[in-house]
Amino acid sequence: MAEHILFLTGKLAEKSLRRVLDAMQPTDFTWQVQQLGISVAALMTAEMIGRRLKDTQGADRIIIPGRCRGDLEALTKEIGVPVERGPEELKDLPVFFGQQAMQHSLDRYDIKILAEIVDAPERSVESIVERAKRYRQDGADIIDLGSLPETAFPHLAEAIIALKEEGFLVSVDTLDPDTLLMAGKTGADYLLSLKEDTLWIADEVPSTPILIPEIPSQPESLYRAMEKLEKKGRAYIADPILDPIHTGFTDSIVRYHATRQRFPEAEIMMGIGNLTELTHADSAGTNATLLGIMSELDIHYMLATEVSPHCRHTVREADLARRIMYAARQEGTPPRLINDDLMMLHERKPYLDSLEEIHELAAQIKDPSFRIQTSEEAIHIFNRDGFHSASDPFELFPKLDVETDGSHAFYLGVELARAQIAWQLGKRYNQDEELNWGVAVKREEANLNQQKEAGSTLKKKR
Repeated sequence: MAEHILFLTGKLAEKSLRRVLDAMQPTDFTWQVQQLGISVAALMTAEMIGRRLKDTQGADRIIIPGRCRGDLEALTKEIGVPVERGPEELKDLPVFFGQQAMQHSLDRYDIKILAEIVDAPERSVESIVERAKRYRQDGADIIDLGSLPETAFPHLAEAIIALKEEGFLVSVDTLDPDTLLMAGKTGADYLLSLKEDTLWIADEVPSTPILIPEIPSQPESLYRAMEKLEKKGRAYIADPILDPIHTGFTDSIVRYHATRQRFPEAEIMMGIGNLTELTHADSAGTNATLLGIMSELDIHYMLATEVSPHCRHTVREADLARRIMYAARQEGTPPRLINDDLMMLHERKPYLDSLEEIHELAAQIKDPSFRIQTSEEAIHIFNRDGFHSASDPFELFPKLDVETDGSHAFYLGVELARAQIAWQLGKRYNQDEELNWGVAVKREEANLNQQKEAGSTLKKKR
């Protein structure tokens, strides 16, 4: 027998909810809609539902609005039927139910991230450890201590020891043989970079060598180094070197492909900084593309840098991208409809309602509280006293009659500014919520801000 689901809602959303459910035409459940005598569904609470819901209509499960607050576990015990939150927006119901059958796990990945502290010689040991902890929180597996030209690094050994004591895997990045040898003897796990003429270092220390060619455009020296270590049964990682755009970028991608074909079982690393740092484009898309190439070529190591301000979230972006690519590869699908957090500037479905639907909602409003929504055409603000549309909030302000109410004017200014940004970029706007910037904003920070806002702005607008 099909599951029977009871959907609870408010007066204003009832018609829209029925329309969405009708369009879904579900075959695995039957449904009923019950409105509880409150105008705005988002203002429901678990306690209110417990008081007002007298008949569960024989439901096997009850779905309530996603923004409904309160203890659902206690409510479930009180009424004897499982209660769960649905999506925050009605039009996300089809996706909500589709995901019940197919969950995309992002728990697994097979690419390790080396996060380079480029200015390590100029940092104190304490500062190096602090930066390493941030990188680890963002998803880094290995901390790479970079070197600077003509800059001494007298506290390198001390830094390696401090990082190891904190449980980090450590890589040291330099071409100086003496420094590499010292780093290996101190306990570095990886040495970046060894060339054909410095392979002797790998015989002196247990560290895993990361190999590079003498000249990036001529990989034969890299291949000879790889073959020599393979004959010794020595583990290594090969880096054919990713070049910047217009200095050999396309050829370097071909070089990675050729290296994989020639050495099907070899561990390979791709350093992405030459592309992300030297291309003034948002790094999330660049990272996703490079991680896709790595996923196809079975490359298991990635060296990331965060030098330029526009690359300051590279490690975090790469961490999410590697998980998305792994899930897509396991499922045999393109990396779409798995997770939206790399789409920081745009969204697949930015506008929840058409202009016609917004007008339909506005016609039902009987109170003075302002509602703000966006459509493809413009920003809209409305209450019982009027409906106004514009692309510039300054055009709307004179029509709102809030000049003498400073707190209300401030609230509307903030919300209309958010709506304008969302409308301009093609992002989803939800009144009383911060815009979703995906992986660019840490989830815990965004959630905390939303919780604070929920308790204050809803009061201010009345």
